[in-house]
Amino acid sequence: MTDIGFAHASGVTVHTVPAAFQQTAALRPDQIALRTVGGTQEITWAEYATRVRALAAGLAKLGVGHGDAVGIMLTNRPEFNLIDTAALHLGAIPFSVYNTSSTEQIAHVFANAGNKVVITEQAFLDTIRASGAAIEHTVIVDGTAEGTVTLAELESDPAPDFDFDAAWQAVGPGDLATLIYTSGTTGPSKGVELTQSNVIAQVVGLVSGPLPVGFDDRAVSYLPAAHVADRISAHAMSLLTGIQITTVTDPREIAAALPDARPTVFFGVPRVWQKIKAGIENKLAVEPSPVKKALANWAIGVGVAQARAKLAGESSLVLGVQHKIADTLVLSKLREALGFAELKVAASGAAPVPPETLEYFLGLGFAVSEVWGMSETAGVGTYTEIDKPRPGSVGRVMDGVELRLDADGEVLIRGPIITPGYRNMPDKTAEAIDEEGWLHTGDIGTLDADGYLRIVDRKKELIISEAGKNIAPSNIENAMKAASSMIGQAVAIGEARAYITALIMLDPDVAALRAKDFGATDATHAELARRKEIVDEVREAVLAGNRKLSRVEQIKRFVIVENLWEPGGDELTPKMSLKRTPISNKYAETIEQLYAATPPDHVVNVK
Repeated sequence: MTDIGFAHASGVTVHTVPAAFQQTAALRPDQIALRTVGGTQEITWAEYATRVRALAAGLAKLGVGHGDAVGIMLTNRPEFNLIDTAALHLGAIPFSVYNTSSTEQIAHVFANAGNKVVITEQAFLDTIRASGAAIEHTVIVDGTAEGTVTLAELESDPAPDFDFDAAWQAVGPGDLATLIYTSGTTGPSKGVELTQSNVIAQVVGLVSGPLPVGFDDRAVSYLPAAHVADRISAHAMSLLTGIQITTVTDPREIAAALPDARPTVFFGVPRVWQKIKAGIENKLAVEPSPVKKALANWAIGVGVAQARAKLAGESSLVLGVQHKIADTLVLSKLREALGFAELKVAASGAAPVPPETLEYFLGLGFAVSEVWGMSETAGVGTYTEIDKPRPGSVGRVMDGVELRLDADGEVLIRGPIITPGYRNMPDKTAEAIDEEGWLHTGDIGTLDADGYLRIVDRKKELIISEAGKNIAPSNIENAMKAASSMIGQAVAIGEARAYITALIMLDPDVAALRAKDFGATDATHAELARRKEIVDEVREAVLAGNRKLSRVEQIKRFVIVENLWEPGGDELTPKMSLKRTPISNKYAETIEQLYAATPPDHVVNVK
């Protein structure tokens, strides 16, 4: 194992997360470390350190020690950061479970982790208890419940003779810092083990690459803490660099929270960027002033044109002058309204994002770095440099990390950010990491001449058509979503079939807005999915997407599903990735109808 050191702003090189936190807390004790939207709760670094010391002693009283797992099932709130950091100081292994987890999923994860303590909220207590997990102590952060310990009781009841400093100083680079449980779309969820050294190496790579942040920066924690992105690039990043974190309990409220949080760095999964873009388009659609609407649309159009010109290495004096006017009159005010006036670094990852979406935001005045990685890489493995945007590429490999393509195009990566393996699953570890330390990612990619990576698709998700063609579904799906914000989710179908079809879910907000145009504001989502006006708009989007695709990739028929797909539900993972196999099983009858000689009326022929 390579021992990686982080050069802390204090001047001390640290090798573990607890050591970094101690330096961070001492450097600017009076600065706000954690806050909630609106500032209703604010915790300074000095207060953070005091509470971590007390919580660690309380956890020790419950029997938590070095190497013990601690389960956390919380929404995004300061208590998560406090508890997680306290557990890290014990040399324990704090890990999170998705709030949408079923009793069966919780039972599996807790059995695999082996935790005897769980920290949770009232809302999740019944689910945890119904899982039958062998939990000895349950801590509630938002009130009281029979058979549980309150957070206040935990903080005020320390283990006798507990030596806090000795506990955190005993934590070593090879000790586990957390477990990240995979979504489990292809079988039981696997617990990715991340060491202290993995976390340190990831933050070192981020700070020297895509996220050069420090004490004066601000970020937002809204993705689940069970997701590696929030766990590392928000929580761990804060502990090491001192960035301020604003927690957002409901991820659906992220757009409303941004003007308050005013992030200087922001990470969004593709769906979040698409929702922000749709929000702008929706506001313009209902703008009562024709002059303001025309000016805004002109300015955004000029911004995108300027962005595309720069990406192509072209320059135009006229376009440059127009862009300065557009930025002064509209774009700068739009960034302010979004909460992005001081944004320095924006990133997108976890799934492919349409290049057109990245061009749109570049046109608004900030580049979105597309990053690629996974839980097994402790987060980011590659990134596009902010001053060298390349929509469609996920950029170059992080410093200190190696990347190559296998004979079949599979992306292989190795280095200090790579997990040592899956918890209690040596067979799965051996499948994923070879004897030379290369992680076989399961992604198929291509490398540009300068080492920039492009992800084609997941190896197991490539569609092999009836004619034997290998087709990347994400390329097809992104072409559709880029054509219209009406399309919230899309699934390309075509395994062993003669042509490609699709299942499409409407964006509920956009559909509701369109309903106003034809007087159907009382219609249900299912009713809107059948409205001719909306079906026609989706058909036009599919046609537009098809024009960007090769003939074998083009969609010939589609169905608009009438139900909403929620994160953690049958169709989407908690991080909003498609569950392709469950979708194929659930919609098997509909898929057969898409290929019927005489399809039913709800099947739409594109041409």
